[in-house]
Amino acid sequence: MTPELRTDRLVLSPYTRSDESDFVAFFGDQRVGQWFGDDSPDEIRGVFERVFSLVYAEDRFKVWAVRHEGRYIGHAEIKPSPESWLDGQEIVYGLTAASWGQGFGSELVRALTSYGYDELGLSEVHATVDARNAASLGVLKKAGYVHVRDVPEDDGTTTQLLTHRRL
Repeated sequence: MTPELRTDRLVLSPYTRSDESDFVAFFGDQRVGQWFGDDSPDEIRGVFERVFSLVYAEDRFKVWAVRHEGRYIGHAEIKPSPESWLDGQEIVYGLTAASWGQGFGSELVRALTSYGYDELGLSEVHATVDARNAASLGVLKKAGYVHVRDVPEDDGTTTQLLTHRRL
């Protein structure tokens, strides 16, 4: 089961079926979607359905809706890395464009990292980020993540691997 997490200003809770329109709007917003993949609304709805039919049903990993004052403002995950060359768990997160620049990213990254250490018993937590996503890279570095390597992608872009090691 994906537990509810709370920070000073955020509530991370499992998605409910009523979150579908927020989820589709979030991932469909080009400002956000450019970092997650450019999917059609139907493809995004399919991903939302798989959150329930696979991720939650089989307890594959943790996935949260992120809320501030009861309003949906983003998405978060901590999951085994899909990359064969990376052994471990990685965080995935994103915030609505309207919530950028308010410190929510830092708060969210700290919560996910702490969950990895305190609840999953990890010794390190990873994040993979498009090298052009300066805002997310800045949030991670501010939270103590260190750039480990660049990963060239088939489309010519570069993904950066960052790691946070438990002290």
